[in-house]
Amino acid sequence: MSSISGSGLTQGDSARPGPPGKGEKLADWADGRLGLYPMARANLRKIFPDHWSFMFGEICLYSFLIIILTGIYLTLFFEPSSAEVVYHGSYVPLNGVPMTRAFESTLDISFEVRGGLLIRQIHHWAALVFVAAMLVHMMRVFFTGAFRKPREVNWLIGWTLLMLALITGLTGYSLPDDLLSGTGLRFAHGAILSVPIVGTYLAFFLFGGEFPGDDIIARLYPVHILLLPGIMLGLVVAHLILVFYHKHTQFAGPGRTEKNVVGAPFMPVYIAKAGGFFFLVFGVLAIMGAVVTINPVWALGPYRPDLVSTGAQPDWYLGFSEGLIRVMPSWEINAWGHTLQLGVFIPFTLFPLIMMAIAVYPFIEAWVTGDKREHHIAQRPRNAPTRTGLGAAWLSLYAVLLIGGGNDLWATHFHLSINAITWFVRIGVFVVPALVFVITRRVCQGLELRDSEKALHGRESGTLKRLPHGEFVEVHTPLSQAELHTLTAHEQPVPFEVGPEVDANGVRRPVRRSDRLRARLAKAMYGPGTFVPKPTAEEYRRALTNGHGGGHGGPGDHGEQAEESQRR
Repeated sequence: MSSISGSGLTQGDSARPGPPGKGEKLADWADGRLGLYPMARANLRKIFPDHWSFMFGEICLYSFLIIILTGIYLTLFFEPSSAEVVYHGSYVPLNGVPMTRAFESTLDISFEVRGGLLIRQIHHWAALVFVAAMLVHMMRVFFTGAFRKPREVNWLIGWTLLMLALITGLTGYSLPDDLLSGTGLRFAHGAILSVPIVGTYLAFFLFGGEFPGDDIIARLYPVHILLLPGIMLGLVVAHLILVFYHKHTQFAGPGRTEKNVVGAPFMPVYIAKAGGFFFLVFGVLAIMGAVVTINPVWALGPYRPDLVSTGAQPDWYLGFSEGLIRVMPSWEINAWGHTLQLGVFIPFTLFPLIMMAIAVYPFIEAWVTGDKREHHIAQRPRNAPTRTGLGAAWLSLYAVLLIGGGNDLWATHFHLSINAITWFVRIGVFVVPALVFVITRRVCQGLELRDSEKALHGRESGTLKRLPHGEFVEVHTPLSQAELHTLTAHEQPVPFEVGPEVDANGVRRPVRRSDRLRARLAKAMYGPGTFVPKPTAEEYRRALTNGHGGGHGGPGDHGEQAEESQRR
């Protein structure tokens, strides 16, 4: 007892923990002022499902971050000035050539700044990957129906990000003032001039006078590095917040319902995987920037209004709009001393309208189906044949117009007539999407039929068996309950119908035009012949009775699923 007293310790003192560490003090300080602990406890253990297709959204996010990081470095050395100078730098072939200060600073970044060319090329490649990944990500969301309630607002945010990315790419691509970007600006200037009544005023306002003007680069610069990226960053944050709030979609499987999520926690599993994937994306873009040349402005030279570079092409994501204008007939209307250039104005108007069709589709589908429920289970594309056909038709239209946007390169590389290519695109704009729609929907129906047969009879094993009476049959491998669930978990909506126009008393009831239109669309999208019905409970039991059933240890469960699907 004396020894304990002499040391100044008691039994309670020995069990008391030591003083808090610096990290704990900092966490307590932040939590007391920002309330971080409740938010972290609610979100860091949030469950996220896992599927390879979800990585496209992550590629969008990581490439966007890389664009910002590399863009900050480039802004330190780029000068957005249209002032004319004479070049005297390390690139000897252009010594003594007049050019703008913007082009000269681009050459200095490429040849004088340490690592400047690498950063320039990473920035450009990241922009291309960003738009490509965003398009693929949106198509994944579209084909799987992940845009349905409650994610319509997030779909619009994603669509707005895609449109802003196209505009941001155009503004950044135009800043160096080389021969290729100057040709692109000339293209944009002509499109703006085609706008009736106000086109000339808009062009003068943007370019600061007659083309090429003196102000366009100085005006594009803050739009490219500040305005558009700031808006996009805010939209990305809003997009991620809504993903957290609504929870991520997941594909059908055992234990997965509309009310739960099966996957790994955000912290530490998802964070570790996401961090590794970020550095993988960064590494791939760095390799591409180091070994694959893109936009060699020194080979093109500075922009001159009297020159056009051979094979002038925009980045791939703007080929859509250029293809519309290149293949459009040169129609024009002359009236009251004014000329309306329809050959440019119609394609200039069609581009946003075609993009708008993607934006409004979720609302059209919700109106046609009348479905107001929340959906957190993603659909297999084959189980929505009409929607999948429409998405494939839209992509085929983009591909056809992309060919039109590069008709000169197709002609020179494949020794074809440019007129033949132009007429192919003009006809293909109307024919190819229709064919792709029909073929895609038929393929989806074929896959649905195969799934139905597999659910009823099991998987073909390739083994033949001879029955006692001499008949040869193929032995089918029974499917597991999990496989059966995946094949039959989807819903098949009943199309909306207007109903009889005359009631039992012979009185004609009014039917709104919107209801008639909705009924026609519903029949076209979900009516007879648009999909293969799922197996009924009776068909499944009959298959089991005949000895060819694929159900294994759970026919009753599957029968109940089939009965429920029929009621739906």
